[in-house]
Amino acid sequence: MAGFQVSTGRRLFSADEEEIRQGWTTDIYFIKTREILRAMGLQDTPVVAEVFAGRAGILAGVPEVKNLLAGTGTEIWALPEGEPFDEKEVIMRLAGPYDRFGLYETALLGILASSSGWATAARRCKEAAGGKRVVCFGARHVHPAVAPVMERAAIVGGADGASCILGAKLAGCEPSGTVPHAVILIVGDTLEVARVYQRIMPPDSPVIVLVDTFKDEAEETLRVAADLKEKLQGVRLDTPNERGGVTPALVREVRARLDQAGFGHVQIFVSGGLTPERIRALSDVGAGAFGVGSYISAAPPIDMTMDIKEVNGRPVAKRGRIPGITPAPRLKKL
Repeated sequence: MAGFQVSTGRRLFSADEEEIRQGWTTDIYFIKTREILRAMGLQDTPVVAEVFAGRAGILAGVPEVKNLLAGTGTEIWALPEGEPFDEKEVIMRLAGPYDRFGLYETALLGILASSSGWATAARRCKEAAGGKRVVCFGARHVHPAVAPVMERAAIVGGADGASCILGAKLAGCEPSGTVPHAVILIVGDTLEVARVYQRIMPPDSPVIVLVDTFKDEAEETLRVAADLKEKLQGVRLDTPNERGGVTPALVREVRARLDQAGFGHVQIFVSGGLTPERIRALSDVGAGAFGVGSYISAAPPIDMTMDIKEVNGRPVAKRGRIPGITPAPRLKKL
């Protein structure tokens, strides 16, 4: 430990893949454990360890754990990613010489805890939205080093897309998003931005226009719809809290005015401070899609615990836990 020095030229504080694999993100007590076992010649003792969850949720992060332990000779069983699990349910089992994987306990528990927390929050939003589209907009709320992990986990949990480029790509899809207020503020007119957007974006890029920058939302919606007509696929409402946020009354009015003007095909996309409760309320009055940020990104991690349950084929456990391998028929060998 004394010999490990952090580079003075480092620009970001996040760990890279090699630092994680070398064990520099582990808790120091696992290094001390390794040294004690090696001093006693017990480092290759075969063990079976189980990971269980502190509360119910949706599992995410399994491929990262598998990749982290690749080449260690550790056997891994786990619930499939995206599966629900119960409180105290065993979601992963590891078997092999302890020295091969013990060093990574901190990292693998963190991967599973954070990813599952984000996936669980996304699942709640998707369930609230029913069959309507939910896109994760949470990257701006977390450190950029973990933003792709978070948005990928959201998709595992049920989100239909993500705005973070790397997060979406890691989940096997293309990033989703409209435009920010910045471009409208710079250009000075929503309609001008909408016209250029429709003209220069790829044909498969939905034309969804932000309509709350300068004018009344309903007024701006009709102005844009009248100009783009069938080319307009949706409008986005992101009214700030200073003006009361996006309310059910606002969505109901915009939906009614669109329908009355013959623009029933134009969908209402809502973002800004959404929760499952708000999603249900807004969906009931006509919102057709949702961009969710902080509810997903700020989701608390689901505590994960790893216990050794077998040593040299002998059932063991610390006080309060039952010795031996826990029956877990849903686990699949990776």
